[in-house]
Amino acid sequence: MKKRAFIYIILAGIFWGTSGIFANYLTPYGFTSVQLTAIRAAVSFVCMLIYSLLLNRKMFKAKPKHLILFAASGISIFLTASCYFSSMQATSISTAVILMYTAPIYVMIFSVLFLGEKLSRLKLVSVALMLVGCCLVSGVIGGLKFDAFGILIGAFSGIAYGAYNILTKISMKCGCAPESTTLYSFLFMTLFASIICEPVEIVDLIAQKNDLLIPMTIGLGIVTCILPYFLYTYAMKYLPAGTASALGIVEPMAATFFSIIIFREALDVFSFLGIILILVSVFMLSKADGPEN
Repeated sequence: MKKRAFIYIILAGIFWGTSGIFANYLTPYGFTSVQLTAIRAAVSFVCMLIYSLLLNRKMFKAKPKHLILFAASGISIFLTASCYFSSMQATSISTAVILMYTAPIYVMIFSVLFLGEKLSRLKLVSVALMLVGCCLVSGVIGGLKFDAFGILIGAFSGIAYGAYNILTKISMKCGCAPESTTLYSFLFMTLFASIICEPVEIVDLIAQKNDLLIPMTIGLGIVTCILPYFLYTYAMKYLPAGTASALGIVEPMAATFFSIIIFREALDVFSFLGIILILVSVFMLSKADGPEN
């Protein structure tokens, strides 16, 4: 069963890494980063809702006092995805996913500041490696031309994702079930996105005469969110959290691979070194919480 769990987490990372494929296909049709996020949120919430109604109605159980946490989590996921897609449109798939994958560093910083976790030497080294890696990936080091907005918004996607992880930790400590947290987070994410994404325009864009638009928009939610979530959640039952976190390194590797093979994105020496440094820093951080990881 443990071998199967390893495979599931690797598959989850690959599915998460396909976000760039869907974004690159849908963007030319006029979809903004916020609208891509709204589509992903709505499809994911509907799938979660159907699953909970048919197989797990306990997911609906939630205390009113936890709704603020769920709303904050939903907004955090919305900001993560919107900034990620925006950075992808402004820079490249590989740059955007690597910047978002700095989230574990922000989780560590937030945990030290707000959850009382200790700051070890290993964690400090991982932060330093991450900073150098980000400079290499963004082009700050190496004299390369880079998009300042794309880099900043990409870094913010990592901060927002880190905030989501902290909010999830807090909700777990408050006794919220992981499944309920996810369901309600998707609900608030969908509600928040629908306010600012112009839903009527999304329907008009999807209604364009292209047979692949509908399956691609549905796939954006199922392939890049629902499938990897269930695979990752199932695998977590049989693997330590640290091992699962370390295997999550497959996601940026998969996204970078797709960007090079499918979209012919150029990856210079500086970017390659930056990616390696960031992945090493995240791996080190996953080991910093204890030898059992």
